Amino acid sequence: MKKNSKTIFKFFLLLLVAGIIFIAWANYSIKKETEAFVSYSIADVPQTKTALLLGTGKNLSNGMPNTYFYNRIKATADLYKSGKIQYIIVSGDNSREDYNEPEDMQLELIKNGIPQDRIFMDHAGFRTLDSVVRAKDIFGQTKLVIISQKFHNERAVFLAKQNGIEAFGYNAADVNKYAGLKTNLREYFAKAKAYWDLVFGVEPKFGGEKILIP
Repeated sequence: MKKNSKTIFKFFLLLLVAGIIFIAWANYSIKKETEAFVSYSIADVPQTKTALLLGTGKNLSNGMPNTYFYNRIKATADLYKSGKIQYIIVSGDNSREDYNEPEDMQLELIKNGIPQDRIFMDHAGFRTLDSVVRAKDIFGQTKLVIISQKFHNERAVFLAKQNGIEAFGYNAADVNKYAGLKTNLREYFAKAKAYWDLVFGVEPKFGGEKILIP
């Protein structure tokens, strides 16, 4: 019995070590592969017809404004006004009646001077993979500027390139390290999950009719 317990313990210890190595490798690999394709500078962004704005909640769970959200809105408005992009897909979660990321983003973008007819909403962007693949499959875009914070853009650009999309990430301003600690820790696992999804051929949760961007 004691021998079996030791064997089981060693097995789970090996699994834990392998998991840690895989997560570390996935994070390093994605950062390395995308470092030339993400930037905080508008000057680095290639002229592209369509941008993909990745969703997040307008408010935090405590009701306070979400800095990630507003920084992404500002980055998108700056990029549009610079003439680098013409259209924007706002992609996010709309799984509950009282929670609508695409609509919240559209309203804020309009407040920031972007015409409504330049904004297309994707209500089925439940995950980054869904948002990226649907930009190609539903909206017909094979070249994108992706807008989010740097840690998120690295993963999104990686997924885009793996799905045959020419992508460049424009980084919105980050939040301070303390406020973003939980999000950044979660990202370590999300980057590992990105590789997992590729290996197992995970696809977006929903399809849908094609939407034409002029």
